[in-house]
Formats: sequence, structure tokens, C-alpha cells
Amino acid sequence: MDHRLDRAAVIRFTAIRLIEIVAMLVLLSFLIYALIGLMPGDPIDLMASGDPNITSADLARLKAVYGLDRPLLERYGRWLGNALGGDFGYSRLHGRPVVEVLLPRLGNTCLLMGASFVLALLIALPAGIIAALRPRSWLDYGLNLLAFAGISMPSFWLALLLILLFSVELGWLPAGGAQTVGVESLSDRLTHLVLPVVTLAALTAGSVLRFTRSAMLETLRQDYIRTARAKGLGPLGVVLGHALRNAMIPVVTVLALHFGALFSGALIVETMFAYLGMGKLIYDSIMGNDFNLALVGLLFATLLTLASNLGADLIYARLDPRISYAD
Repeated sequence: MDHRLDRAAVIRFTAIRLIEIVAMLVLLSFLIYALIGLMPGDPIDLMASGDPNITSADLARLKAVYGLDRPLLERYGRWLGNALGGDFGYSRLHGRPVVEVLLPRLGNTCLLMGASFVLALLIALPAGIIAALRPRSWLDYGLNLLAFAGISMPSFWLALLLILLFSVELGWLPAGGAQTVGVESLSDRLTHLVLPVVTLAALTAGSVLRFTRSAMLETLRQDYIRTARAKGLGPLGVVLGHALRNAMIPVVTVLALHFGALFSGALIVETMFAYLGMGKLIYDSIMGNDFNLALVGLLFATLLTLASNLGADLIYARLDPRISYAD
């Protein structure tokens, strides 16, 4: 009975959060639409600047055709109605539907973000646990120094250093792009992923290491850890069986925030490495006044952050049975 109640509470909690996410996306879509609409120059003005023979009558007719002469709220209502029906409009820069442009770039970004996130976890979590088990040792100081270096380095600066070292000086890895033109192979894709993945992982690993170390140090001081040790439980059993699960609760919150922030970091990294992903696509669409493409891309970034926070909230109850969503 309790299990069924817990499941119902989780379903109710998830449903409420999903409704909140939808409401937040609608609100942010209006704000982003309004901000993009306030940018100087619309697509028709840009078209006019490239054609000296176009007349003011032609401009007025084109704005009427595309609805740019309508009030902001009316234009947004039309866009929202079309978006709810699955029509996000056409990309001005690419001349194709927005969804057709976004999907290949979305796949590239998911591959980049997923690989960098896994690499950061594989490095940061064990390093944070080791640093907590040996506080104030040379190993702890060294890991903290590396963590501070990773936190402090700007992503564009690290990207430039990696390009200069591994692409220009050594010639081991390509300097940019998602793949070599005309080459369709897994090894080629992997070699193009190495430098951007390492750059993004360095942005995440430092802070995750610090939070893991801090959470583990606090957990290892608890009374139940002393009791487990007094009963003869070995160091590995204490860490994996008791300390790690409780220490992961604050770390999961940090990981959820970093997963959403990875998208912002990917914008800079993808631009530096000319990687054809969502970050570079949003940057190019904003610089080119491609309103539909920029709006949908920014909304996806918002959805990613909200979804990662929802995932963190659902993981809490798995880590700590005392947490309940029944209230």
C-alpha cells in the first residue's frame, strides 16, 4: 500500500512539475520573442539593405505578407498557435523549416554534451572521494589545485591552448569541425570530438570535484559512519555502502545545474572549434537575425535546464528514502 502511495505521489509530483515546465516555456517564449522583436532590423529590412531597387511600397507589402506590420501580441499569438501544431516556421538563413535545421545540430550537441558530462563524472567523482578520504594531504592539495584551475580557466582560452598544442604544434588532432568533408567514419567523428569534449569536461569537473569532496567530508563526520566503522566495516564498505549515497544528494543538485550550464558553455566551445551544434547554430541565427531559429534554439536550452532540475528532484528520493513527495 505504501509503495502504491509513493508511486502515486511521484506521478502527481511529476505531473505538476511538467505543467510548471510548460507554463515556464510559454512565458519565456513570449519574453524571448519580444526581446528578439526589439532587435534593430527585421528580415525585411535586411532584405531591403541588400537590394537598392526595392521600394517602400514593396517593403510594406512584404511586411504585410509576413505579418511584421501587426502588433507584437498578435504576431506572438500566431507563432504560438503554429508552434503548438508543430510548425515552428522557416529559417531565413537556411531556407528550410526550423525543425529540419535543428535536428542534425541537436544530435551533434547531444553527443558532445553527453560525452563531456560522462568524462567529467568519471574524473571528478573518484577524485573528490579520494581527496575527502585523505584531507590535507599532498594528494588533496594537488587535486584541489587542479580543481581550481579547471574552475578558473575561461573556456575560450582553454580551447585556444588545446588547438595551438594538439592541432598546430603537434598536428595530432583536427582544429575544428564535426567531421572531415567527404569522410564518413566513426574514428573520424571521434577525433573531431576529442578537443571540444576535453574543453567542456574541464569546465564541469573542477566544481563537481570540489562539491564531491565537501559533501564526502561532511558525511564522513556523521555518527552513523563512526558506528559502521566501530562494527568492523571496512573502508570500502563505509564509503560505498554508507557515505557515498548520502553525500550524492547535494552533488546531484550541482550536476543538474551543470548539465543545463553545459549548453551555454557549448555555445562558446562550438564556436571556437567550428563544431556544427546547437550552440553555434543559436549564435549564427542571432547574428543573422534568424528569429524563428534563434527562438526555438533558446527555448530548447531552457527546456534542457528545466528537465535536468526535474530529473534531480526525482533522484533525491532514490538516494534518500526519508524524502517523500506525498506532501
